[in-house]
Amino acid sequence: MKNRYREEEKEEMMENQDKIEETENIVLENEKQEDELELLRKEIKRLNNLYLRTLADSENYKKRIDEEKLRDRKYAAQSVLEQLVNIIDIFDKAVNVKTDDQKINNYLIGFKMINNNLQELLKNEGVKKIEVIGKQFDPKLHHAMDTKYDKNKDDGIILEETQTGYLFKDRVLRPSIVIVNKLEENKIKDSKKKKKNESEEI
Repeated sequence: MKNRYREEEKEEMMENQDKIEETENIVLENEKQEDELELLRKEIKRLNNLYLRTLADSENYKKRIDEEKLRDRKYAAQSVLEQLVNIIDIFDKAVNVKTDDQKINNYLIGFKMINNNLQELLKNEGVKKIEVIGKQFDPKLHHAMDTKYDKNKDDGIILEETQTGYLFKDRVLRPSIVIVNKLEENKIKDSKKKKKNESEEI
């Protein structure tokens, strides 16, 4: 009888052991699946981020291409206008020549009309002269050919223009070539001359 109970106990214990092992295996399997799920979630997140970045890059690229197309269209005439302003400048100087000869003046009236039409054409295309006289020197708009000294004007003020500059819409088509007022160097020169004269007088 005792043996029978012991055997039943053993069987029960073995069954319990088997159940424990089975439960442990299930738990381990579940943990493994959780780990795999976590890895899959991370991979999905990484791929989603990659997709969003690629989509953003693609949108930015499209915008950049569209902007470049618009810019190319906006400034398509730039190279022609660069050459045209040089010719119109020469023509403008020629028609504004002062003369007492009536025949030449009669011809000049017709040429002045053509010149005015050309100036109007430039204006309609978005080309305008850069205003310089009395303005502060700006290296983005002007090229300084020389400096002069005028004590009545501020330092850096443009005194003369040797070549007209032009803007094409918001770009510099051709910079103005100018002569700029320079006070500092000339003040130093003047003070040196003054000291030299004073020392010679002593």
